[in-house]
Amino acid sequence: MILEIRHRTIKRLRYRAWHRGTRELDLLIGRFADAHLEALDDGQLHRFELLLNQSDPDMYDWILERRIAPPVQQCDVLSLLIAFNKT
Repeated sequence: MILEIRHRTIKRLRYRAWHRGTRELDLLIGRFADAHLEALDDGQLHRFELLLNQSDPDMYDWILERRIAPPVQQCDVLSLLIAFNKT
C-alpha cells in the first residue's frame, strides 16, 4: 500500500515537472525528476513538490543561479536541482 502511494506520488510529480508551462523549465526540472525522484526520500519528495509550486520565472532564475532563492525555499532538493543542471 505504501509503495503504491509512493509510486503514484512520484508519477504525479514527474508529470508536473515535465508540464510547467515553459519548455526550458520543463527540460531543467523534468530531466532532474527522471533521474532522481526514485532515489529521493519522502521528505525530499515533499520539498520537491513545494518547489514545483513556485513560479516559473523564479524557479528558472534559481536553477540557473541568476538569483538566490529566498531562505524559505532553500533546501537540499533545490541544491540537487542546481547541481544536476550544471553538468
